[in-house]
Amino acid sequence: MLPLLAIALTLASASAAENWLGFRGPDGSGVSTAGGVPIRFSTTQNVLWKTALPEGKSQPILAGPLIYLTGLDSSKLLTIALQRDTGRIVWRREIARPRQEKLHNLNHPAVPTPASDGLNVYVFFGDFGLISYTPDGAERWRMPLGPFSNFHGMGASPVIEGDKLILLCDQDERSFLMAVHKDTGKLLWRSERPDVVHGFATPTIFRPKDAPVQILAPGSYRLDSYALASGKLLWTVRGLTWQVKPSAIVDGETVYATGWAPGADSGQRAQLPEFAEVLKEADSNHDGKLSQSEVPTKWKHSGSWDAIDLNHDGLLDDREWAFYKSRRAAENWTIAVKPDGRTGDITESAVLWRFDRSVPQVSSPLLVDGLLYTIKDGGVLTAIDAASGTVAKQGRIKEGIDAYYASPMAASGHIYLASENGTVTVLKPGREWEVTASNNLNEPVYASPVADDGRLYVRTATTLYCFAQK
Repeated sequence: MLPLLAIALTLASASAAENWLGFRGPDGSGVSTAGGVPIRFSTTQNVLWKTALPEGKSQPILAGPLIYLTGLDSSKLLTIALQRDTGRIVWRREIARPRQEKLHNLNHPAVPTPASDGLNVYVFFGDFGLISYTPDGAERWRMPLGPFSNFHGMGASPVIEGDKLILLCDQDERSFLMAVHKDTGKLLWRSERPDVVHGFATPTIFRPKDAPVQILAPGSYRLDSYALASGKLLWTVRGLTWQVKPSAIVDGETVYATGWAPGADSGQRAQLPEFAEVLKEADSNHDGKLSQSEVPTKWKHSGSWDAIDLNHDGLLDDREWAFYKSRRAAENWTIAVKPDGRTGDITESAVLWRFDRSVPQVSSPLLVDGLLYTIKDGGVLTAIDAASGTVAKQGRIKEGIDAYYASPMAASGHIYLASENGTVTVLKPGREWEVTASNNLNEPVYASPVADDGRLYVRTATTLYCFAQK
């Protein structure tokens, strides 16, 4: 084990390397300043080192001389620290898994990415809550949370800003955004989100010039902004889909958000009546609620009943019908928003443009040199002019026709796209973007790639690879 003092002293020597302190790196942008990142690699080519890992889907983060990530080993929730230069596991900490919450088959107990303040590490597990460790693996504090009621399980990662650790917990009931003091683990504030149901987006920090520092929280049908200092809701933009997975990104004073969910494409939407009207027609036993058999066929959808029966009592009440009604009318969009200091519902005044084609389901967008890139399942890559919302180029990546759960990352003048089956496509960005290399890692990839000067880190289903040009 590396002593704390030795690690602290090593930070100076690691300063030339880039830190990547949370989900998608600096400000959640996915953009790295690293140079010399390799573009061609495989399980045998340009491998500087590789380390076998327990199962998990969290992204690795870089903090000084260490790499942090999480995993699962049987009934133990794991936080792991590795040496950045060698891949050697420095320490591994286990906490008991007190429960096993319901998960989508693509979700995992170790999906949320750790966060770091540059020294300490902070991790979130949906089956436990929050816990923080020092660089030498000593526990600093823990905060049990839950159980949660997210239909597909929790997925958002913690974010550090100043002395605050921010966590977004959107679920079927009792959704909230919270801030705790990063050094004590004490709750600083908690903001309820009663109109939001299950979601998976990691919040983003927004620093407008003439307004307080804010937290961007995408959720059901809306993008909300909260004051970092107090948790007060500042503004809302309506128009996102009913289940949001990608994080928002920021470019100066402009915010970009996106999200796709089933049944919300053009031609699939439906306008349903109010609950009182439905009860008059369909509530055969007059209990003021609707069973699955009571809902008329004309108002049913092809999705899971459990996804709309939010409290899982087998019946729909007025709140659940309101969500279902909104869900059937929801729209899949990519949007650009410029708040300009406004407060309240700013939908009509602040939305610069909307784009409703090839909207990504899980992966977050990437902004490089005035172009907003999104990758949709099937390998459809779209470059949108960030100022106007018009398409610069859209095409299918022939080498990567697959599902995409990892978000794109930019480094060394290239964009890196990791598909579910383990194909990492490297392309040259621009209005005529083109593929430079296609690299096959032969097993699934769900974590976004991470760049360092001269290096690329990619977590597969079983291994963390460090690639470097030899």
